[in-house]
Amino acid sequence: MRLSTYFLPTLRENPSEAQIVSHRLMLRAGMVRQASAGIYSWLPLGFRVLKRIEQIVREEQDASGAQELLMPTIQSADLWRESGRYDDYGKEMLRIVDRHERDMLYGPTNEELITDIFRGASKSWRDVPRNLYHIQWKFRDEVRPRFGVMRGREFLMKDAYSFDLTKEDARHSYNKMFVAYLRTFARMGLKAIPMQADTGPIGGDLSHEFIILADTGESQVYCDRDAIEFDPLAEAVDFDDRAGVQSIVDRWTSVYAATDEKHDEAAYAAIPEGRRVSARGIEVGHIFYFGSKYSKPLGAVLAKPDGETVPVEMGSYGIGVSRLVGAIIEASHDDRGIVWPESVAPFRVGLVNLRVGDAACSEASGKIYSALRAAGIEVLYDDRDESPGAKFATMDLIGLPWQLVVGPRGLAQGLVELKERRTGAKEDLPIDAALARFTAA
Repeated sequence: MRLSTYFLPTLRENPSEAQIVSHRLMLRAGMVRQASAGIYSWLPLGFRVLKRIEQIVREEQDASGAQELLMPTIQSADLWRESGRYDDYGKEMLRIVDRHERDMLYGPTNEELITDIFRGASKSWRDVPRNLYHIQWKFRDEVRPRFGVMRGREFLMKDAYSFDLTKEDARHSYNKMFVAYLRTFARMGLKAIPMQADTGPIGGDLSHEFIILADTGESQVYCDRDAIEFDPLAEAVDFDDRAGVQSIVDRWTSVYAATDEKHDEAAYAAIPEGRRVSARGIEVGHIFYFGSKYSKPLGAVLAKPDGETVPVEMGSYGIGVSRLVGAIIEASHDDRGIVWPESVAPFRVGLVNLRVGDAACSEASGKIYSALRAAGIEVLYDDRDESPGAKFATMDLIGLPWQLVVGPRGLAQGLVELKERRTGAKEDLPIDAALARFTAA
C-alpha cells in the first residue's frame, strides 16, 4: 500500500477529549474517529489491526474445537423474558420497539439466543459436547463511556457458549477455553493472567477474568510474579486430553492472582516479598461456568442414555476484540507512538523513501516495494513528498514493527537502513540482505 493514496488522517497534537494513552494514539494514528459518545468508526489502519486480532481469536477457538456461527445484533425481548433477565439487566440494555409494536433489544450478550438455537436442534446426550461461538458487535449503554474503545458503548466481541450433559464434562469445556484464552493473548504479545472473578449479571459459580498489567488499568490486581513468567505457548496442547488440559489449568491457578474484589490479604502476604506484584490491570477476557442458569428457564434439556431428561450444563466465554486494540497499545507504546507486536500489526514493514524526487531513491524503493509484495509481506510505502522528519514521525506513531529507510547517502554505498521499532536498533544492509530478512523461508 502506498501512503500517498492511503486514507490515514493522522493528528500532530493530542486530542483534548482523550484521557488515556491508547485513546490518544488511536486518534492521532488515524485508526478511529468518534461517531457519537462511545461509538467509533474504524478507519483503514485500525480496521486492519481489528481483523488481525479477530483472526488470532478465531484460530485458537477453532483449535479448541469450538465452531463458528453468526447471530444477529437485534434480539427478541421474549427470550430475555423467558430467562428472567429482561427487567433485571438495567439501563445498559438498549430496548427497541419495532413497527409491529414488538419489544426488541440490541444484544449486550447472547446467552438467551444461543440457548434457543441449541434447544431447537439438540435433544439427546449424543448431541453434546458442543461449543458454539461468534464474533459480533454488541451494545451496552454505558452511563459514562470513556477511554475510547476501552469502554465504549458499541464493541466487537467474541462470545462462545458450551453445552454439556454433566458438570464434569462442562468443567472440561471450561478448562479448554481457559487454555485457549492463555494461548490467544500470548500470541498477541500479551501477558494475560487468569484471576478468579465475580460472575456479575451473567451468573454462575465459577469465573475467571484474564488481566494484563498496565498503568492505566481499571482494576487493582495482586499476583505472584510466577503468574507473569509462565509461557502458554511453550508446549503444544491436546484439547481432547482431559488430564493434560486440567494440569495446565492447575498450574496457572496454583499461584496467587486476584482482582481487588477477590483479594485475600493474608494469602498475598504469604507470598515471598520479592515475588509480590501489586499493579493496575485491564480485563481482556472473561469466562463463566453457570450450569443450568439459562437452560432450566428456557427448557434446553437433553435425554440421558437411561431416558431421564436433564437441563444442559452451560458456560460462556467472552473476549473483547475491539477492546484488545486499546489494551495492546496500553501495554506496548513509547513516547513516540504505538509499538505493535508483529502478530497484530497492520503492516509488517514501513518502507520510507527519504527523497521522492531522486531517481535512484525512487527506483530502489519501487523495487523493494515490489519484491516485498511479491513475497506476501504486507508493506506500507511512504512515497509522499514530505520531509524525512515528518516521515519518521509518522512511522514511529503508527508503530509498524520494521522500517526500511532508503536515502541517497546510503544508496551511494549500496545500503539501506533497517530499523526495529520496538528496540530502536538500526542496521545498514545491502538491499538483497535487507529483503532476505523478510523473504527468507
